[in-house]
Amino acid sequence: MRRRIAMAACVFLLSCGLILGGCGEKNKVVNYDDETGDIVDITFFGNKYEPENVAVIEEIISDFMKENPDIRVSYESLKGSEYFEALEKRMAAEKGADVFMVNHDVVLDLAADGKLADLSGLKTISGYTGLMLDQMDEDGKIYWVPTTVSVFGLYCNMDLLDENGQKVPDNLNEWVQVLDYFKGKGVTPVIANNDISLKTLAIGRGFYEVYQEGRENEVFESLNAEEESLSTYLSSGFSLAEEFVRKGYIDAQAALHTEKTSDDLEQFVKGESPFMLTGAWAAGRVKLMEPDLSFQVVPYPLLDDGPLVVINADTRLSVNADSEHVEEAERFVEYFTGADNIQKFADQQASFSPLKEGSPSSVEEIRPLIPCYQSGRTVLGADGKLDMPIWKLTAQASVGLLSGEPLDTVMDWMDTQAGQEGSTQE
Repeated sequence: MRRRIAMAACVFLLSCGLILGGCGEKNKVVNYDDETGDIVDITFFGNKYEPENVAVIEEIISDFMKENPDIRVSYESLKGSEYFEALEKRMAAEKGADVFMVNHDVVLDLAADGKLADLSGLKTISGYTGLMLDQMDEDGKIYWVPTTVSVFGLYCNMDLLDENGQKVPDNLNEWVQVLDYFKGKGVTPVIANNDISLKTLAIGRGFYEVYQEGRENEVFESLNAEEESLSTYLSSGFSLAEEFVRKGYIDAQAALHTEKTSDDLEQFVKGESPFMLTGAWAAGRVKLMEPDLSFQVVPYPLLDDGPLVVINADTRLSVNADSEHVEEAERFVEYFTGADNIQKFADQQASFSPLKEGSPSSVEEIRPLIPCYQSGRTVLGADGKLDMPIWKLTAQASVGLLSGEPLDTVMDWMDTQAGQEGSTQE
């Protein structure tokens, strides 16, 4: 799915009302203003393609161009895995955009190849929290900046729980009791997708104690040096995922064909299952899909003594080091990461702000996540200190489990791949 926004001198456009019929469907804003003076064109490539996301990006771009009339920005987006495949091909062909969105795994490759500009000089860097700065720092350089802190949560159908006399689970024992109750009624209780559902469950349960004990630097150094195996920490989480599949709490075959924050949302709004494991950033979309559905997004009830949240520094922006307009691209990224724009973007994304003075999204349904986040019961889904593409590896391991492969086989494969992928980063 491809969407493109062509923007230029939007102040003139919007004030004159020159918007072509049907442009809303194609997410295009077209300029008919006479160009005067020297204008620098920069391109922005991303994986935020939903109309509501694009609208916020469009607004930020338009405001930037009002303040910087010498720069024109165009935004193009692709959906999901298609985006990262296209980004990889374009960068390899030296046809990358000036500014683009990245994730942990992509940064490993592009930074190693010298494709990312150092953004440590941006004026907005000092506004980030210590946790975010720690993630961004790479030997004194910064190759990406986040615009949100995404949270992965358990969606709960409050009507279905109330009708059956069940409550929102706060720990693993309570969750299993509710799961057994619905399974006994012939209901598959957990909607899962083929990407982020099982892997965030496994990463959260597997690395929680490491973060709570403050041992993440030590552990990740050991994993990077291949002194320990990834499965040493993630087997417990994937074992729980396997148990959920084996007991019928999750329909493995259905999950294999369920795309994240897309197919899973469509299943959840039918109101037939009490739970869904996916990104909290989709809460606004769920509300729009079914306004009468009463739901909450709560922390993962994965521990005996309570819940946890899995988070990521997200919607990361990088600047192409080979761009002919690095200075202008950095000006745009600096503007995008200003406090007002970060808050606007995080609020629309039903996410948290990565800034020290930022606030969580005002979306009511995700508010149960806030106390757990603020109390530090958190795990980073893709920690910047890990020199291996954990996001991709754990997604592939999840597919292996859903396909019926034995846990030991999946864990052995993951460890082998982690060693091979890690060695390519040296």
